[in-house]
Order: sequence, then C-alpha cells, then structure tokens
Amino acid sequence: MKTINENITEQIVEKKSKFICNLIYVNSIEEVEENLQKIRKKYYDAKHNCFAFRLQNKNGIVEKSSDDGEPSGTAGAPMLNLLSKNELVNCLVVVTRYFGGILLGTGGLVRAYSEVTKKAIESANIVEEYYGLEMKVEILYQDFETFKHYCNLNQINITKTKFNELICCNIELTFNEKDKLLYEIDKKQLNIQNIELLQEKNIKII
Repeated sequence: MKTINENITEQIVEKKSKFICNLIYVNSIEEVEENLQKIRKKYYDAKHNCFAFRLQNKNGIVEKSSDDGEPSGTAGAPMLNLLSKNELVNCLVVVTRYFGGILLGTGGLVRAYSEVTKKAIESANIVEEYYGLEMKVEILYQDFETFKHYCNLNQINITKTKFNELICCNIELTFNEKDKLLYEIDKKQLNIQNIELLQEKNIKII
C-alpha cells in the first residue's frame, strides 16, 4: 500500500475561481469526519468543499466521494479516481472552491478539480504502508543499542521510548517482522525482558 507521509495544501486559479486542495492522512472514518469539519469551518465562506477518500483496513478498501453541490461527477469522482490511480490509501482529499463569477462548464470543472488534486499528490512524500502491529517491549539498558540496531536493519519503527528501571519501547512492525522478532528472542539472539501486543494498526514504512 502507498500513502502520504505528511499533509499537503496546494491551490490553482481557473477563470477567477480559486481551488484549494488539502490532501490529508487519515486512519478511520472518524478521522475523515473530523477533518471535513475542520476544513468546512476554516473555509466557512466557500460554496463547495468537495471530497474523496480511500481507507485501508484488514477487510479491504473503503472509499467514498462527494461533489458537494457541484454538477454530478465533476469533482468527487475525478478526485477519487486520482487517489485510486496512484494506489493511495488512508488519504482524504478535500478541494474547496471559491467561485470567481465565470462558469467553467462540466469539462472545465473536471479539469480544475483533477489538476489541483494531481498537484497535491505530486507534492506529497509517498511512503509504503502496511497493516501491522504496535507492540511494547522492555529491555535492559545494556541491550538498548543492539535493539535499536536490529530495528533499523529490519524497518521496525520505534515510536516511543521511556527510560525507567527498564527501557520501554513502543514499536510498529509488520506481521512477518513480528514472527522474525519472536524467533530471534526465542533463539536468544535478542535479549528482551518483556513483549506485549498493544494493537493491530496501519503502519508507515519510512
């Protein structure tokens, strides 16, 4: 899977109409709704806030689009098509339009919404993402550097580190890397004091 590593904002002007595209990383329907509310509040004086999103979970891809009052098929569908064409998931694209007084026609609208969405995608840092796991491990201080080196070699993200009596790390990894990690621990190649599954989630490989 592919997704964006950071949110992007781009804009174009077409016959005095301003099109502002916000490309946003999301991980759930709830995050989609929260970000749509923020965009609508920010651009409260705009007539249209058209959107499209694609979400990946363990059951597959959920996707939806909206023309938000524009002629049917001129905004949301072209935006969704670009997300799909670029194989992007866990992305919400919202294009806000400020009408400039000149009608663009259906063809002009499709081109404008597509162009500003394409511009945002081209500006984004695209990364790989997988459905994987978040785990918590506890290690001795003398084993920390070895553990960090192992994570770097195996594309395991250390997302949080706490230094207590033991060093406690939250890590993100794929199911294959989890199996490999457990094998290394079992064979005493890695010295881990405790390991705990926190949740299954989408993880970025940066």
